[in-house]
Amino acid sequence: MPDTLLFQPLLAAATGTAPHPAMMLPFAILLAAIALMPLLHKHWWEHHYPKVALALALVPVGYYLFVLNQAGRLLHVGHEYLSFLALVGSLFVVSGGIHLSVKGEATPLANTVFLLIGGVLANLLGTTGASMLFIRPWLRMNKYRVTAHHVVFFIFIVSNVGGCLTPIGDPPLFLGYLNGVPFWWVTQHAWPAWLTAMGALLAMFFIVDTRNYLRAPKPVRAALAEPKDQWGCEGLLNLLFLGVILGAVFIHQPLFLREALMVGAAAASYFTTKRRVHEANDFNFGPIKEVAILFIGIFATMVPALDWLMVNAGRLQNPSPAFFYWGTGLLSGVLDNAPTYLGFLSAAVGKISADQPAGTDVSLAALLADPAFNQTLLAISVGAVFFGANTYIGNGPNFMVKAIADHQKVHTPSFLGYILRFTLPCLLPVLILVWWLFFRTG
Repeated sequence: MPDTLLFQPLLAAATGTAPHPAMMLPFAILLAAIALMPLLHKHWWEHHYPKVALALALVPVGYYLFVLNQAGRLLHVGHEYLSFLALVGSLFVVSGGIHLSVKGEATPLANTVFLLIGGVLANLLGTTGASMLFIRPWLRMNKYRVTAHHVVFFIFIVSNVGGCLTPIGDPPLFLGYLNGVPFWWVTQHAWPAWLTAMGALLAMFFIVDTRNYLRAPKPVRAALAEPKDQWGCEGLLNLLFLGVILGAVFIHQPLFLREALMVGAAAASYFTTKRRVHEANDFNFGPIKEVAILFIGIFATMVPALDWLMVNAGRLQNPSPAFFYWGTGLLSGVLDNAPTYLGFLSAAVGKISADQPAGTDVSLAALLADPAFNQTLLAISVGAVFFGANTYIGNGPNFMVKAIADHQKVHTPSFLGYILRFTLPCLLPVLILVWWLFFRTG
């Protein structure tokens, strides 16, 4: 990669016109609707959420078109949405054609090992690919006693924290790679934080799952001890299509070739997969339809919030790595973590550039040679990935996992229930521990 100004497109974006703060209101309303309406009027929400999401999306779209005259910004966001949907949708279809047979031995130790394997493989398949591949066998393994904590800890570990070691693992890290961060940089710098968070979450899950296992009636535990199936896999041809999708991630020119390859791989997978495999996976398009509609609203309404952040965050005085860890993290929980990563990264690089005399080298090599910048970049990277697990909308696969679990009649916590019952008592202590060990000073 040429040794040019690092993140030049981000620096350009950070010098734009800030939208009026009132334009962040549709995003707040949409978040509130996603959190509260399933509790207040579930039947109404299930039938009318597309209208709510699209109506709120039209507000910032109209503002950017007719007030700010920034149609190009909307086109960029539209392309991001199509790329997101192509990736998530194609992985959803292809993983639906792979049926993993499990023994059904949902003991705490077996579950913990399964989550560890899923978290490690998330770095090779991406958190989206690993989540879509493993969520169905995970639910089948625990079908005799599946509860909310099985779904939530799967999201914590496989859909988020596990994928912190490579740019393939999570979308924010991939965006960093595209903007000049070396491929192995995150592996070299993030593994201590990854090991800490993974160890803490797996230990916590083992304790919670053991208590759940011991509360299960004796007939249920006896059923768990009987191996009803053998480990096996059907639909191995879909591994080829999965490889096409993962390879397509690295294609950027010509425009839409990447998305076309993903959609083509998904179509080939769907029509070549045997019907009995789809039936065994209880496969249908309901979950991806819900995600596609809601994320139209999320992508559109979060644009003013992100743009305001990118324009104003650079005005902060000497922000520490702790600020970038908590700032990136907390917003990643309510905004999609990939654009939040870019927003804070642009602020960090913009701040460094603004503080340097004219003509100072702010190239990739110069910035990465600075230990302070490395620590800031690490804080942004870890914050975006780990905090993406805070809510269902913090990272793309989170909502997909919930939708698949809901379709299979598995109890999942509501938006607020997820935060109150699991994020605050379980995930937050881990996030504080990571901050204390790695970002408290400097």
